[in-house]
Amino acid sequence: MTSLKSAFPPSIDAQTRVLILGSLPGERSLAANEYYAHPTNAFWWLVGEVIGEPLPALPYAERLARLKARHIGLWDVIATAWRQGSLDGAIRDATHRDLVGLAATLPDLRAIAFNGGEAARRGRRQLADVDRYALIDLPSSSAAYAGLPRDRKLAAWREITPFLL
Repeated sequence: MTSLKSAFPPSIDAQTRVLILGSLPGERSLAANEYYAHPTNAFWWLVGEVIGEPLPALPYAERLARLKARHIGLWDVIATAWRQGSLDGAIRDATHRDLVGLAATLPDLRAIAFNGGEAARRGRRQLADVDRYALIDLPSSSAAYAGLPRDRKLAAWREITPFLL
């Protein structure tokens, strides 16, 4: 059944240097009220490897705290959309976040990274006229994107490292 999905508030603070944007949380994430809650999604492993933290083993609140301590913020490109299931291809009638407005509130922001193709397509449209931040397209952390093995995904995700220093 198709239903209206609503994304989470941003997990950011004034020291955020890298903002990672997904498209819209999947069913498991929405049910748990947690970013990247599906156990097969590699997000927490990928970011944990990038920053040298054992994020998958930590409680959710501690994961978010560790990201903030390392100057990483999370949000989604889509605010609400109709969707059956969790796949980005099923998103319909999306309303988008004000990415430019949020980025303007982050004085230390250096890069905006898109987790997957859908987030990149939608986010880059909004940020097309903004040249203050590096825009980085990352391979999706979702297990549904099996086009790259984990080690190649990790190599791509390491592109955010220089912006955290």
